[in-house]
Amino acid sequence: MALTLLSLNPAVPHLAHPSALDIAPHAGVAQGLEACALDTIQQDMERLPQGARRLAVQLRLELDHDLIWTVITDYENLSCFIPNLASSRLLWRRGRQVGLEQVGCQQFCGLRFSARVELELVEQREDGVLRFRMTQGDFRRFEGAWTVSRDPMGARLLYELTVQGRPGMPIGLIEQRLREDLSANLRAVQQEALQRFSRQRADRAEAG
Repeated sequence: MALTLLSLNPAVPHLAHPSALDIAPHAGVAQGLEACALDTIQQDMERLPQGARRLAVQLRLELDHDLIWTVITDYENLSCFIPNLASSRLLWRRGRQVGLEQVGCQQFCGLRFSARVELELVEQREDGVLRFRMTQGDFRRFEGAWTVSRDPMGARLLYELTVQGRPGMPIGLIEQRLREDLSANLRAVQQEALQRFSRQRADRAEAG
């Protein structure tokens, strides 16, 4: 969720009907990620009509499923570890539905850009799925999901995103940024989860 286009994962003032986010993960781009090796990022992308792109990025981790979920839903601290995310603010919570405001900043071609976006999120903890949809922001379409699933080695972290720029937006540049930023965001989640695991282990050792 961030302004490296992913840092543009944002907030929500108006709550849409919950069914607006009850979209099954798209099988096309995700199917090619099944053979992802441990601690290796794997990406897939699909070009859609009208300049839209659907991307999927996956990382297998030797970490606990619940720990990763705790990291990606720590909304007000996301800017502490997600690259180029200047701020992340929880606007409201209504049961499993969440509204966020995020501001991202980035250097690009020697210039500094910033963007504010709003997202509506739905937490499906029992399935390990965190769906999001932009309600206000700089794109015509920006929606997807984080999925945390159990794996024999620990867990799989999958990020799926469908994005469509405004008219005149250079989709080639957007595509390039997304490829880089999605991987960076997954690595950032991994590093934060590792640090929290280390702190928990140290606390248990001290208490014991």
